[in-house]
Amino acid sequence: MRLALYQPDIPPNVGTLLRLAACLDVAVDIVEPCGFPMGERALRRAGMDYAGQARVTVHGSWDRFLAAGPGRLVLLTTHAPQCYTAFGFSPGDVLLLGRESAGVPGEVHDRAEARVRIPMAAGLRSLNVAVAAAMVLGEALRQTDGFPERCENP
Repeated sequence: MRLALYQPDIPPNVGTLLRLAACLDVAVDIVEPCGFPMGERALRRAGMDYAGQARVTVHGSWDRFLAAGPGRLVLLTTHAPQCYTAFGFSPGDVLLLGRESAGVPGEVHDRAEARVRIPMAAGLRSLNVAVAAAMVLGEALRQTDGFPERCENP
């Protein structure tokens, strides 16, 4: 299981996602260009003390990301007909997150092999990208038994 951030805009969200990924032992792909200067220093600052523990690959473009051969792309989007809780995740899936300001362009949307959404109250637009990622990643790891440790029921 991996998280892929498509041209992220907001460094604190990247930091939160790096922390999430480090704690859950999930790799992260960052697809440039970002809405802020990207580099080891920026990642370290955004990810605080967790950045060094996160497995991060930075791709210079969407084409370079695709050339790296990601697994099945599962796009988190408000435009999906299927709820994430009704979707069957696989261990090699890549959960793709769009830009905070604009989502993903049509070509990226079309390239995703699956699209899922989080059901929300009527009239509300979207959740913070890191919150959405945590919800969907949690369900994906639950379905695939991919958490880094097992929790036993008492």
